[in-house]
Amino acid sequence: MDLPFDGAISAFYETEAPEAIRKAIARADKGDLIDPGYPYSERMPRKPYEKAMDKLQIELVRMQHWVRESGARVVVVFEGRDAAGKGSTITRLTRNLNPRGARVVALPKPSDQEATQWYFQRYIAHLPAAGEIVLFDRSWYNRGVVEPVFGFCTEAQRAHFFAQVPDFERMMVDEGIHLVKFWLNVGRAEQLRRFLDRERDPLKQWKLSWIDVEGLKRWDAYSAAIAETLTLTHNVHAPWTVVRSDDKRRAHIAVIRHLLAGIDYARKDASAVGAFDQAITGGPEIWSP
Repeated sequence: MDLPFDGAISAFYETEAPEAIRKAIARADKGDLIDPGYPYSERMPRKPYEKAMDKLQIELVRMQHWVRESGARVVVVFEGRDAAGKGSTITRLTRNLNPRGARVVALPKPSDQEATQWYFQRYIAHLPAAGEIVLFDRSWYNRGVVEPVFGFCTEAQRAHFFAQVPDFERMMVDEGIHLVKFWLNVGRAEQLRRFLDRERDPLKQWKLSWIDVEGLKRWDAYSAAIAETLTLTHNVHAPWTVVRSDDKRRAHIAVIRHLLAGIDYARKDASAVGAFDQAITGGPEIWSP
């Protein structure tokens, strides 16, 4: 089987990945969680996961009904390293929602025209109207992390972004938009294991890009950019919720619970929403490279 990028991910694993990372992946069984700093050693069992998820799906439908009837506007931002689980979490969140009122926005790189516009301009065009939920699969925070790591923006442009983004988000909140920001954090060994899985699976290879391959070599640069971004853009009106996502099942539940808990929708069943898992959910203080 031909591997994408001429097997560059396997080559990195075999020759460039730190020895501790290679050993952790090599000795792990399928259900093992391999980051030594993660608070669980095995992923959440399927039955309790599905039981909790079934209840949460009902609450999501209730929440969307309230959004539609009340004319509320909701923006949910998903950020995190590549393979942190953003796509799978969005899929679980939107599974039973009416697509007419819940949109996923995943923008490609800016066009030549967009590159000359105000940086936030192309995102504004996708903000919700009354009764809508918009989920950004990556967002304006590309300028905080991905762009500087790969040299796609200057330091001056990044500094300008950090100067403007608090006011940009404050204006959204002042406008009455419910803004929720999630940062999904995955350990280095788990990220590489997921990339290897994608590389070998013909149904997942489309998820890989040149950025993914090159990003494996830039873990430390990513870490520094993420730490600075979280520090400079975490505030009262638009806080970050960090979810440690080495176990995707726990991460799915944590994200949905936090979203539902933060919106005062009609007919909410607090017992179905449940309590946060504080071992994997919190503010920037629980983020770790």
